[in-house]
This record gives sequence, C-alpha cells and structure tokens, in this order.
Amino acid sequence: MDKRDKPDVVVIGELNVDLILNRIDHFPVIGKEMLAQNMDLTLGSSSAILASNLSTLGTKVAFIGKTGKDGFASVVLDSLNGKGVNTSHIMQSIALNTGVTVVLNFDQDRAMVTYPGAMEDLRLEDIDFEFLSTARHLHFSSLFLQPGIRNSLSALFSKAKSLGLTTSLDPQWDPAEKWAVNLAELLPSLDIFMPNKAEFFMLAGTSSLEAGIEKIRTLAPDISLIIKDGSNGAYGWKAGKLIHQPAFLNTDVVDCIGAGDSFNAGLIHALIQGRSFEQCLEYGALTGAVSTTRSGGTGAFQSVEEVRQIAFDQFKIKLG
Repeated sequence: MDKRDKPDVVVIGELNVDLILNRIDHFPVIGKEMLAQNMDLTLGSSSAILASNLSTLGTKVAFIGKTGKDGFASVVLDSLNGKGVNTSHIMQSIALNTGVTVVLNFDQDRAMVTYPGAMEDLRLEDIDFEFLSTARHLHFSSLFLQPGIRNSLSALFSKAKSLGLTTSLDPQWDPAEKWAVNLAELLPSLDIFMPNKAEFFMLAGTSSLEAGIEKIRTLAPDISLIIKDGSNGAYGWKAGKLIHQPAFLNTDVVDCIGAGDSFNAGLIHALIQGRSFEQCLEYGALTGAVSTTRSGGTGAFQSVEEVRQIAFDQFKIKLG
C-alpha cells in the first residue's frame, strides 16, 4: 500500500441513515397524529458521523462496517465517499437491510427509534487486520447495537494494540438498558474510553463521578477517560488528574444530533496531531459545539473551511 493511502484512523462500527423530523410541537401521543415542519434524510450512526467529520477536519480515515445493498446503503456510501472516507472495507449484503434511525427533535431533546439491520451482523472475522495494521488509531462506537462483534471487542482492541495502534471506544446507550459488558476484560485493552455522563454512570454502577472514576482507575489505571456532559462540558481523567473542560455554548441550537460524535472527532483529530490531553479536550468541546449550529450530525462539517468559519463566527475561536 502506498504510504499516501494509509489511514491515520480506522473506524469500526455501525452504519445507518437518520430520518430526522424537526419542528414538531411536542412528542408523539399514542393514538394521535402530529406534524413535523421539516424532514432530513442524512448519514446516521455514531461511527459514521465521527468518521465523516474526522475526515472533514483533515485526518485520513477508513471505515470497516456492514450495510445492505439498497438505497439507504447508497446514502451512507455516497456521504462517506463525499467526505473523503475510505469505504473499500465496508461490506454489503444482499440478504440484509441497511439500518435506519427515525429521530424526533423537540427543543434540545430528542427521541429515537432504530432498526439495526446489517449492523447486527458485523463480526470479528470480517475485520481485515492486515489493512488495520496500516493505521495509527482504531476507534469503535455503539457496542450495544452490534451483538455480532460485542463479545469480541477485547480481542479486537488487544490485536490492534499488538499491531501498534492506539484505541478508543464510545460505548453509546444500551437500548435494552442491561449494560451487560465486562469492563474488567475490556478496559485494559483501551487507551481512551469516552462515554457520556449518563452512560458512564450506568456502566460504572454509580451516580457519583468520583466513585465511577475510582472504579475505572482500579480496572485500568493507564486509561484516558473522557466523560461528555452536554452543556456542562466534559471531564477528562488521566494519570490521576481530573480536568473539567467547559462547553462552548451555542445560544441558537439547531439540534444536538451527533454533537457527542463531533466531540469525539475533534478530540481524535487533535490526538493524531500530537496535541496535549488538555488541548484534545478543548478541541473536542469546540467541534461538538460547532455541530449544534446545523441540522444532523454532519451538517456543520461540509468543509474544514466552513468548520473554521463557524467556530470563529459563533464562538470567537480560531480553529487550528
């Protein structure tokens, strides 16, 4: 493989489209019909939004995942290809449908219903480790939506680390709310663990930030822990030091879809550039805020120039 074709980051994860209904008056009531004043069909899934936005920022990104061979798959592939993501290792199955998430936005909150489709079928044996070895970093998102590979994640991360990659995981919400994951097995093979605050509390089995961090520290003392907390910013814990990164507040939020994934994209982009832990947190907070200025998870990331312009216009920050 030509050095110019080698990815900085390989993202492994779920792929689906988002059908977004905006400008609704209230959440649905059983037996009643309501209207949305706006609809968007766009690239969805935590993994794909991160990959797309990370590529827009200038990091070389490749994706490993699975879709059907249908119209929604075309939306996914066209969107990723259009942002410069290497999609050569996305598998398409004629026997499966591409996943879709229906998103209902109301004010700054949302309700979602997801049909998983092909994302449930991705397995460890689908991963091309020779290709993975050409990258510098592996990111995985949404473990609870991917039962085919969920129990193999520690093996995946351990293999990646043996190949010289750093690793990160955003677990995302568990729709079944069982939170059945073996942290003692999983976390030692991770470099960066990046849940949001609600997910962190559920996974750690606590309602205390300090108690949760202590549990993670006991299981994986060398891990970098990122806890996203919406408008309250984010917390970063590394080598015994806890940092609070304030949010860059947007006073005119369009929606919050993909804000956490955009945070992840900014943080990983800064990481690949060799920035400090504190700088990575700040970069992530800024790109997460930028995401809220446009509809959907990728709407604000049409080009790196536009991202920089939004960052300056909205938050008076020059994004490097």
